[in-house]
Amino acid sequence: MKLRRCTTVMFEPREEVRLDFAAMLAGRTEPSTTITWVALAAHLEQPVPVTAAQRELLGGLGSRFWTDARDIGCPPGDWQPLLATGLLISDDDEHAAHRQRDEGMRDGHWWPLAALVHRHARWRGVNSAAQMRDSHMVTVNDLRRQLGAPPPAVQPHPGTYQPLPTVEATGYDQLLERRTTCRNFDAARSIDQAQLAQLLQRTVKAQAVVQMEADTTFLKKNVPSGGGLHPTETYLLVQRVEGLAPGLYHYHPVQHALVALPRHCERPLQDVAEAMLSGQDWFSNAAAHLVLVPRFARTNWKYRNHAKAYRALLLDVGHLSQALYMAATEAGLAAFVTAAINEIDTEAVFALDGVTQSPVAIVGVGWRSDTLDTAEFDPNKVVWP
Repeated sequence: MKLRRCTTVMFEPREEVRLDFAAMLAGRTEPSTTITWVALAAHLEQPVPVTAAQRELLGGLGSRFWTDARDIGCPPGDWQPLLATGLLISDDDEHAAHRQRDEGMRDGHWWPLAALVHRHARWRGVNSAAQMRDSHMVTVNDLRRQLGAPPPAVQPHPGTYQPLPTVEATGYDQLLERRTTCRNFDAARSIDQAQLAQLLQRTVKAQAVVQMEADTTFLKKNVPSGGGLHPTETYLLVQRVEGLAPGLYHYHPVQHALVALPRHCERPLQDVAEAMLSGQDWFSNAAAHLVLVPRFARTNWKYRNHAKAYRALLLDVGHLSQALYMAATEAGLAAFVTAAINEIDTEAVFALDGVTQSPVAIVGVGWRSDTLDTAEFDPNKVVWP
């Protein structure tokens, strides 16, 4: 068997502070500190505790060239656990899954720090809404009591500010003022298929296809994208759209068409949506949820191992979410966007591998309820007069 280190791994010392009860009984309050080293790898879901010997072993092995296991130079008790957890990669069939995931990250041309941030910031099974309620951090007053005052809303600089003219408002300004995040959807009302089609047409549909070579195509959309690459795919969880069966879909931006996807769970769609939305029940009954899923290789093809590539991907999703907000608002619909999602659970719903594709945000659209059951931020009282 031959071994190598995984492609991207970094080590973090984690410090745990404990009170020394023996010292307390002796009249001293001396905390004790325990430091544990963990390895964070780009192809793994969780940090892995490592010993000092294992840390040195991994630091001494390359990630591109194989070493015979007999030449490792340390006891099997040190390197075999690393093989089981995926920090060491082998050429045998038994550990092929770790090797394939590692190769997927390597071939995706990730900048190492961005790969680690992406992989280890993903959630599974988190109920952020319940955590907010349990910790009494739901309202602004709750946050102020728990966290103290926030930094100032504006940071002025020394000097005299020159006033700018206030230009007369137009219809676009009125549209911008109506753009607010909806937390109260009408769970009994469907949107038209034409409304959903218009929403997609204005935001994620390709307005032009530019064929540079037989295998090299660029799309023109109504939103900017880093490098003009438009790597973000749109998946949908449809609950109430006339003319569409409730279920899961993928949108084709060139054909301007939807294809139904197989269901990977038997739970009601609203439960699936709430799980994807990390328990944010005020969003889960939107008529349709649009899951924004970058294909990392599309961006990394141009920006290989680039420190700004992942930032450009996140900006792309931001551009899309605002465009969807505005298109929904113009159509009289309500909308939301959230990045507080359970990415790993969402990957399972849509059969995404989490390596080449992973969701970054979810946008929901539908009709706003007639009643304000959950507070919404509408200080100018445009939506809720």
